[in-house]
Amino acid sequence: MTKVFGWMSLALIVTAAVSFGVASTPQIVEIIFSSKFTFYGLMIAEVGVVWWLSSRVASMSATSATVWFFLYSILNGLTLSVIFFVFTADSIVYVFGIAASMFMAMAAYGYYTKKDLTSWGSLLMMGLIGLIIAGVVNIFLRSDMFGMVVSSIGVLIFVGLTAYDTQKIKEMNIIGNEGTDEDHKEAIMGALTLYLDFINLFLYLLRLLGNRRD
Repeated sequence: MTKVFGWMSLALIVTAAVSFGVASTPQIVEIIFSSKFTFYGLMIAEVGVVWWLSSRVASMSATSATVWFFLYSILNGLTLSVIFFVFTADSIVYVFGIAASMFMAMAAYGYYTKKDLTSWGSLLMMGLIGLIIAGVVNIFLRSDMFGMVVSSIGVLIFVGLTAYDTQKIKEMNIIGNEGTDEDHKEAIMGALTLYLDFINLFLYLLRLLGNRRD
């Protein structure tokens, strides 16, 4: 678990550095956001990288899995740079702190609780599917109120997923393979799972609590 949280933290640092670097470089901003094709192409690439890593990790080397993981964190940093043009920097830092606190609290709960959280899995997955559908619907509705409701539900779902995934990763760890490629790849996949939980929790909280630029 130390490796899982270590890799996840390092990926978050990479994402934050890339995101801030892009937002501070007008030439890169122009390349990414001047065309919807480029921006959405990057988002599609993100999905493709996650799918590739998740489906092929068993046959990859530990080094390849690590490269793909950090490639995703870089791509995510490129697209997340948009938040610096929508929200004030102070509110981004403030919400990041709240997200980090909530994440750590729920990860600690998932790790230390004696309660079996397996039953949460199906409920959270159904909620996640509903969340995605609601998000797509609101693209057409453009309702601020509906968007707030969706974001509130999103926070609850990813808070729950943080605890659920932490316990699941802890229990899936194979004792006796420490230091092997398999151990490294387990840590990378666990880090990816929790990285996604944190990023989504942060973004939904930002939509709820972030101060938008005028």
